[in-house]
Amino acid sequence: MTLPPGTPDLEVLDLLVSVAELGSLGAAARRHGVSQPAASMRISALERRLRVKLLDRAPTGSQLTDAGRAVVAHARTVLAAVTDLVDDVDRLRAAQAPRLRIAASKTIADHRIPHWLAALRADHPEVVVSLEVENSTQVAGLVRDGTADLGFVEGPHPPAGLGSRVLGADDLVVVVAPDHPWAQRKTPVTLTELAGTALLWREPGSGTRETVWDLLATAAPPTGPAAELGSTGAIVAAARTGMAPAVLSRLIAAPDLVTGTLVEVASADAPRLTRKFRAIWRRNTPPSGPGELLVDRAARLEIARGAVVGLATETASSQVESSQSGQELA
Repeated sequence: MTLPPGTPDLEVLDLLVSVAELGSLGAAARRHGVSQPAASMRISALERRLRVKLLDRAPTGSQLTDAGRAVVAHARTVLAAVTDLVDDVDRLRAAQAPRLRIAASKTIADHRIPHWLAALRADHPEVVVSLEVENSTQVAGLVRDGTADLGFVEGPHPPAGLGSRVLGADDLVVVVAPDHPWAQRKTPVTLTELAGTALLWREPGSGTRETVWDLLATAAPPTGPAAELGSTGAIVAAARTGMAPAVLSRLIAAPDLVTGTLVEVASADAPRLTRKFRAIWRRNTPPSGPGELLVDRAARLEIARGAVVGLATETASSQVESSQSGQELA
């Protein structure tokens, strides 16, 4: 199909419709961001192209002719069809946009994911990302059952049966309220002391809990919790009251340490109080496309942030971990 001779431009048809809607050529020109003389020239060109008079021009203003009103009626139908076309194309484009389903532990979701996604979007704004937030064990489950294409977890070990890559590390700090006895202590707290103290703990499945529990268990069996709470926010709030000490991510504790609502207690084993951030995926489907891009952006940002404590070489060389079984990635 070819267009017949004299087919008008859509923009000038839109201008003509605006003249009909607004009642004057000057008002139509202002709507379209052009001068009145320019608008008049465009309408004149349309009249020559259609070989019919569309406007009666007079010192008091311009009025549509009968032919002009007939053309406007057809133009409205054409412009409505074009609007539908553009809307449908937008929907098709959205449906074909690259999509990435991710899941992340609460600390990573709150403090790292926003930076990683911003870096990804800066280079690839077409990628549509959806995020589920759970604890690390639940995130691993979402990846295993295919609900998430990619997961981000914290903890001392990669989840069993999944491929993973270390992105960085996060310092853990012992914190107490300013009026807690430990706030004034002169000697660093030891792992044995921490193991023998009732602490504020996250719920089972938390990467922070797993990291701290495994570390304390190397010194002594950890005693029962002062409280077991389902979010880091609840732990921070409880620690502020002086209820008990807590071991928190420095990312989370930082605002309270700055304001003085929490006090950091020196640790005799500070170099060991760290946990790893990992990207995880199903063993037979390593990240590709948007997922691979996100993992790469995250690793680069963590190196720049200086959070990769003793792991910069591993991250820079894109070392891929196997699962706890020690098998290679398929």
